[in-house]
Amino acid sequence: MSTPELKKKLIGKITATDDEKLLQEVYRLLEISNYEFEPYELNEEQINVVQESQEDVKKGKFLPGDEADKEIDEWTTMRDKGRA
Repeated sequence: MSTPELKKKLIGKITATDDEKLLQEVYRLLEISNYEFEPYELNEEQINVVQESQEDVKKGKFLPGDEADKEIDEWTTMRDKGRA
């Protein structure tokens, strides 16, 4: 579908709907697309931590996803019990 065809279809859908939440979300998405994002620049300490982490991964010093998820669940459970 060409850009002009897509625009025409979107305008038709937008005109036809009365769903305020949908219209607000479309507006929000269009606003985001007009925003110019500047890349986040890391400071020296952050760069060092990233490099160390990359080295750890190369050496096999990491948890597989399921093990990491389990540890996170344990930490949050302990944290939540401390608040009760």
